[in-house]
Amino acid sequence: MGLIETFLNGEVMLRALPMLGRGLVNTFYLAITAIVLGTSAGILVCVARLYGPKPLRLLAVGFIDIFRALPILVVLIVIYYALPFVGIRLDSFTSATLALSIVLAAFTAEVFRAGIKAIPVGQFEAADALGLPFFVTLIRVIIPQAIRIATPPQTSNCISIVKDTSLASVVAMPDLLKQATDAQALMANPSPLIAAAAIYLVILWPLVRLVAWLEQRYA
Repeated sequence: MGLIETFLNGEVMLRALPMLGRGLVNTFYLAITAIVLGTSAGILVCVARLYGPKPLRLLAVGFIDIFRALPILVVLIVIYYALPFVGIRLDSFTSATLALSIVLAAFTAEVFRAGIKAIPVGQFEAADALGLPFFVTLIRVIIPQAIRIATPPQTSNCISIVKDTSLASVVAMPDLLKQATDAQALMANPSPLIAAAAIYLVILWPLVRLVAWLEQRYA
Protein backbone atom coordinates (compact mmCIF):
# COMPACT_ATOMS: atom_id res chain seq x y z
CA MET A 1 0.00 0.00 0.00
CA GLY A 2 1.17 3.51 -0.80
CA LEU A 3 1.16 6.65 1.30
CA ILE A 4 -2.34 7.72 0.22
CA GLU A 5 -3.91 4.29 0.76
CA THR A 6 -2.26 4.00 4.17
CA PHE A 7 -2.77 7.43 5.73
CA LEU A 8 -5.34 9.22 3.57
CA ASN A 9 -7.71 6.43 2.66
CA GLY A 10 -10.99 8.19 1.91
CA GLU A 11 -13.08 5.02 2.13
CA VAL A 12 -11.72 4.18 5.57
CA MET A 13 -12.29 7.75 6.77
CA LEU A 14 -15.91 7.67 5.62
CA ARG A 15 -16.49 4.37 7.43
CA ALA A 16 -14.93 5.84 10.59
CA LEU A 17 -16.98 9.06 10.53
CA PRO A 18 -19.83 7.79 12.78
CA MET A 19 -17.32 6.78 15.47
CA LEU A 20 -15.43 10.04 15.10
CA GLY A 21 -18.69 11.98 15.33
CA ARG A 22 -19.57 10.34 18.64
CA GLY A 23 -16.08 11.05 19.92
CA LEU A 24 -16.32 14.68 18.84
CA VAL A 25 -19.56 15.15 20.78
CA ASN A 26 -17.96 13.70 23.92
CA THR A 27 -14.89 15.91 23.43
CA PHE A 28 -17.15 18.95 23.06
CA TYR A 29 -19.02 18.20 26.30
CA LEU A 30 -15.78 17.54 28.16
CA ALA A 31 -14.13 20.73 26.92
CA ILE A 32 -17.09 23.01 27.68
CA THR A 33 -17.60 21.54 31.15
CA ALA A 34 -13.91 21.81 32.04
CA ILE A 35 -13.64 25.38 30.73
CA VAL A 36 -16.71 26.61 32.64
CA LEU A 37 -15.71 24.91 35.89
CA GLY A 38 -12.01 25.69 35.59
CA THR A 39 -12.52 29.37 34.77
CA SER A 40 -15.04 29.88 37.58
CA ALA A 41 -12.85 28.08 40.12
CA GLY A 42 -9.78 29.97 38.92
CA ILE A 43 -11.39 33.35 39.55
CA LEU A 44 -12.34 32.27 43.06
CA VAL A 45 -8.80 31.02 43.72
CA CYS A 46 -7.43 34.32 42.42
CA VAL A 47 -9.65 36.34 44.77
CA ALA A 48 -8.65 34.08 47.67
CA ARG A 49 -4.97 34.56 46.88
CA LEU A 50 -5.21 38.33 46.65
CA TYR A 51 -7.73 39.22 49.33
CA GLY A 52 -8.29 36.22 51.58
CA PRO A 53 -6.92 35.74 55.11
CA LYS A 54 -3.31 34.57 55.26
CA PRO A 55 -4.03 30.81 55.65
CA LEU A 56 -6.36 30.95 52.65
CA ARG A 57 -3.80 32.90 50.64
CA LEU A 58 -1.15 30.29 51.39
CA LEU A 59 -3.50 27.49 50.34
CA ALA A 60 -4.28 29.33 47.11
CA VAL A 61 -0.58 29.83 46.36
CA GLY A 62 0.10 26.15 47.02
CA PHE A 63 -2.78 25.08 44.80
CA ILE A 64 -1.63 27.32 41.95
CA ASP A 65 2.03 26.31 42.18
CA ILE A 66 1.36 22.58 42.43
CA PHE A 67 -1.17 22.28 39.61
CA ARG A 68 0.72 24.60 37.28
CA ALA A 69 3.75 22.35 37.75
CA LEU A 70 2.03 18.97 37.38
CA PRO A 71 1.23 17.63 33.90
CA ILE A 72 -2.49 17.09 33.33
CA LEU A 73 -1.83 13.43 32.58
CA VAL A 74 -0.36 12.90 36.05
CA VAL A 75 -3.35 14.61 37.68
CA LEU A 76 -5.75 12.50 35.61
CA ILE A 77 -4.02 9.24 36.49
CA VAL A 78 -4.02 10.10 40.20
CA ILE A 79 -7.72 10.96 40.15
CA TYR A 80 -8.83 7.94 38.13
CA TYR A 81 -6.48 5.23 39.40
CA ALA A 82 -5.36 6.33 42.88
CA LEU A 83 -8.53 7.75 44.44
CA PRO A 84 -10.34 4.36 44.38
CA PHE A 85 -7.79 3.15 46.97
CA VAL A 86 -9.26 5.68 49.41
CA GLY A 87 -12.84 4.84 48.51
CA ILE A 88 -13.48 7.53 45.88
CA ARG A 89 -14.45 6.07 42.50
CA LEU A 90 -15.16 8.39 39.60
CA ASP A 91 -16.11 7.51 36.05
CA SER A 92 -13.85 8.45 33.16
CA PHE A 93 -15.79 11.58 32.16
CA THR A 94 -15.89 12.95 35.72
CA SER A 95 -12.20 12.15 36.26
CA ALA A 96 -11.17 13.87 33.03
CA THR A 97 -13.38 16.88 33.77
CA LEU A 98 -11.95 17.22 37.27
CA ALA A 99 -8.33 16.94 36.12
CA LEU A 100 -8.75 19.46 33.30
CA SER A 101 -10.74 21.86 35.50
CA ILE A 102 -8.18 21.79 38.32
CA VAL A 103 -5.24 22.54 36.04
CA LEU A 104 -7.17 25.22 34.15
CA ALA A 105 -8.19 26.81 37.47
CA ALA A 106 -4.53 27.12 38.48
CA PHE A 107 -3.57 28.86 35.23
CA THR A 108 -6.74 30.98 35.26
CA ALA A 109 -5.95 32.23 38.76
CA GLU A 110 -2.58 33.53 37.61
CA VAL A 111 -4.02 35.14 34.48
CA PHE A 112 -6.69 36.98 36.45
CA ARG A 113 -4.24 37.94 39.19
CA ALA A 114 -2.12 39.65 36.54
CA GLY A 115 -5.25 41.30 35.16
CA ILE A 116 -6.31 42.65 38.55
CA LYS A 117 -2.79 43.84 39.34
CA ALA A 118 -2.76 45.76 36.06
CA ILE A 119 -5.74 47.88 37.15
CA PRO A 120 -4.65 51.22 38.69
CA VAL A 121 -5.00 51.49 42.47
CA GLY A 122 -6.99 54.66 41.88
CA GLN A 123 -9.93 52.47 40.83
CA PHE A 124 -10.14 51.11 44.39
CA GLU A 125 -9.66 54.55 45.89
CA ALA A 126 -12.40 56.07 43.75
CA ALA A 127 -14.83 53.28 44.65
CA ASP A 128 -13.96 53.69 48.33
CA ALA A 129 -14.57 57.44 48.08
CA LEU A 130 -18.02 56.69 46.69
CA GLY A 131 -18.74 54.47 49.70
CA LEU A 132 -18.86 51.18 47.81
CA PRO A 133 -18.18 48.08 49.94
CA PHE A 134 -15.00 46.20 49.02
CA PHE A 135 -16.69 43.17 47.48
CA VAL A 136 -19.10 45.33 45.51
CA THR A 137 -16.08 47.20 44.17
CA LEU A 138 -14.43 43.91 43.31
CA ILE A 139 -17.44 42.46 41.53
CA ARG A 140 -18.80 45.58 39.84
CA VAL A 141 -15.62 47.55 39.10
CA ILE A 142 -12.43 45.48 39.25
CA ILE A 143 -13.31 42.02 37.91
CA PRO A 144 -15.07 43.31 34.74
CA GLN A 145 -11.92 45.25 33.83
CA ALA A 146 -9.70 42.29 34.73
CA ILE A 147 -11.78 40.03 32.46
CA ARG A 148 -11.08 42.32 29.53
CA ILE A 149 -7.34 42.28 30.24
CA ALA A 150 -7.26 38.54 30.85
CA THR A 151 -9.39 37.48 27.87
CA PRO A 152 -6.55 36.88 25.32
CA PRO A 153 -4.32 34.74 27.60
CA GLN A 154 -7.34 32.95 29.04
CA THR A 155 -8.50 32.08 25.53
CA SER A 156 -5.08 30.52 24.95
CA ASN A 157 -5.50 28.50 28.15
CA CYS A 158 -8.89 27.29 26.95
CA ILE A 159 -7.43 26.21 23.61
CA SER A 160 -4.80 24.20 25.46
CA ILE A 161 -7.53 22.53 27.51
CA VAL A 162 -9.46 21.61 24.36
CA LYS A 163 -6.30 19.95 22.98
CA ASP A 164 -5.65 18.21 26.28
CA THR A 165 -9.07 16.56 26.20
CA SER A 166 -7.28 13.95 24.06
CA LEU A 167 -5.63 12.74 27.29
CA ALA A 168 -9.03 11.41 28.41
CA SER A 169 -8.41 8.44 26.12
CA VAL A 170 -5.91 7.22 28.77
CA VAL A 171 -8.83 6.47 31.11
CA ALA A 172 -10.91 4.93 28.30
CA MET A 173 -13.25 7.85 27.85
CA PRO A 174 -14.64 7.68 24.28
CA ASP A 175 -13.41 11.09 23.18
CA LEU A 176 -12.35 11.93 19.63
CA LEU A 177 -8.85 10.48 19.96
CA LYS A 178 -10.07 7.27 21.64
CA GLN A 179 -12.67 6.72 18.95
CA ALA A 180 -10.06 7.36 16.26
CA THR A 181 -7.72 4.84 17.89
CA ASP A 182 -10.50 2.27 18.12
CA ALA A 183 -11.40 2.88 14.48
CA GLN A 184 -7.76 2.46 13.49
CA ALA A 185 -7.61 -0.90 15.28
CA LEU A 186 -10.97 -2.00 13.84
CA MET A 187 -10.09 -1.10 10.24
CA ALA A 188 -6.35 -1.88 10.42
CA ASN A 189 -5.56 1.51 8.91
CA PRO A 190 -4.26 4.76 10.48
CA SER A 191 -6.45 7.00 8.31
CA PRO A 192 -8.99 7.60 11.15
CA LEU A 193 -6.18 9.18 13.20
CA ILE A 194 -5.43 11.55 10.32
CA ALA A 195 -9.12 12.38 10.09
CA ALA A 196 -9.22 13.10 13.84
CA ALA A 197 -6.18 15.36 13.49
CA ALA A 198 -7.95 17.23 10.70
CA ILE A 199 -11.01 17.69 12.90
CA TYR A 200 -8.87 19.12 15.72
CA LEU A 201 -7.26 21.49 13.22
CA VAL A 202 -10.60 22.68 11.83
CA ILE A 203 -11.88 23.37 15.36
CA LEU A 204 -8.76 24.90 16.91
CA TRP A 205 -7.27 26.94 14.08
CA PRO A 206 -10.09 29.54 14.16
CA LEU A 207 -9.66 29.78 17.92
CA VAL A 208 -5.94 30.41 17.50
CA ARG A 209 -6.73 33.23 15.09
CA LEU A 210 -9.29 34.53 17.60
CA VAL A 211 -6.54 34.85 20.21
CA ALA A 212 -4.43 36.88 17.79
CA TRP A 213 -7.39 39.15 17.07
CA LEU A 214 -8.17 39.62 20.76
CA GLU A 215 -4.56 40.52 21.50
CA GLN A 216 -4.72 43.24 18.85
CA ARG A 217 -8.20 44.35 19.92
CA TYR A 218 -7.29 44.76 23.60
CA ALA A 219 -3.72 45.99 23.10
